[in-house]
Amino acid sequence: MNVNYTQLDNVNGEIVVTLEEKDYSEKVEKQLKEISKHRPEPGFRPGKTPMGLLRKKYGDAVKYDVINKEVGEVVYDYIREKDLRVLGNPVPVKMEEEFNLANKEFTFKFKVGVAPEIDTHVNKDLHVPYYTITVTDEMVDNEDKQFRQRFGKQVPGEAVEPNALVKGVLTELDENGQPKEGGIVVENGILAPSYFKDKAQEALFEGKKVGETVIFNPAATCEANETELSSMLNIDKEQAAEHHGDFSMQIKEIIVVQPAELNEEFFQTLFGKDKVHNEEEYREALKNMIAGALKNDSFYRFSIDAKADVLKAVGELELPEAVLKDYLMQRDENITAENVDETFAAMRGQLVWDLVAEAIAKQYEVKVEESDLINLAKATVQQQFAQYGMGNVPAETLEKYAKEILSDSNNRQRLAQQSLEFKVYNAIKDNVTLDEKDVTIDEFRALFAPAAEEAAAE
Repeated sequence: MNVNYTQLDNVNGEIVVTLEEKDYSEKVEKQLKEISKHRPEPGFRPGKTPMGLLRKKYGDAVKYDVINKEVGEVVYDYIREKDLRVLGNPVPVKMEEEFNLANKEFTFKFKVGVAPEIDTHVNKDLHVPYYTITVTDEMVDNEDKQFRQRFGKQVPGEAVEPNALVKGVLTELDENGQPKEGGIVVENGILAPSYFKDKAQEALFEGKKVGETVIFNPAATCEANETELSSMLNIDKEQAAEHHGDFSMQIKEIIVVQPAELNEEFFQTLFGKDKVHNEEEYREALKNMIAGALKNDSFYRFSIDAKADVLKAVGELELPEAVLKDYLMQRDENITAENVDETFAAMRGQLVWDLVAEAIAKQYEVKVEESDLINLAKATVQQQFAQYGMGNVPAETLEKYAKEILSDSNNRQRLAQQSLEFKVYNAIKDNVTLDEKDVTIDEFRALFAPAAEEAAAE
């Protein structure tokens, strides 16, 4: 067997495979013997069918399968051994002469698309902006308020205030504002006015005290959503449309949240044992927590700017478009000659970035280790717990759930891709010149305005 590769231009090459009879004959004979064992012919015992009869009946089909498999394997082995950076799949070149199974020698040609050589320009000559968001006292105050509300206690309240629960008797009214004959009465109604979709309805309850009565419209509080209205009035969804009028609520009880006290128990719940001891340390810890979260936002913005600046420096890349389009049509039956150009144009940008990112990874020896996957899986678990207000999760719990996540091959592949992408952007960050700028949160958000406006216009 002989395999040769020729570089046709910057992004296209040709692999030529020549097979002689000795390269495939033994495998053909072996497969014919297997057929004899498992598919006996009339008049012959299994494994005793004459080879002449087998060759006559199955020879051409077996020869075709063996040659096809042999050529496919040798092409992919050659690509791997020679480390050819092939894009898509090798495309068979139609030969002028017919493929004749009666021949003993065969020549196959494959056109291959090759990734272009890329100068990433990722070095200190490349400048990329990096924005650090300033943490203000107001941001710390807001974070403090949210945490103290989340970990506060429900206690009886004197008046309805934001986030209060209101309990009492709900009574359906007629058009004259009187209790409706045969109307709905809910003895133990519970409302959360802060969740009303209509703020005018919410305002009706503000400052009301136990013993007072409020006239409001339940349907207006939820935009007449049947599920919400039926839950509020303890009726079937099918009946909800019949009760869009006013109701009265005689307030029997008000439940408010008493913010958590700034004490050792609260500090330990948020930050762990012996991390925070007083209000000053607490506010500093909150500030660091906010800064840590904003650091992720800064890095995300950096990734957008870095990608744009690197691609601009790299310039237009030449790609083996004919081979890639053929590959797309082979891979997806919905992609045809009529729409392949449009499909390729839509994916070209991502393909270019993938090639540039791969070149950066090679340039700076970026590799994803098992420890990277474990750490990313732990961070994912920690984020999930944080959504439920659990910020101090034991290390062994994180480890356990992280391993469960990685036991799924799809999760592992997804996290590996995320880790590689993160490490590539870190490699860029470490090796370009950062134009660092301190900005307010509003200035930072304004950076995304052009993209949002562009998306809205589409």
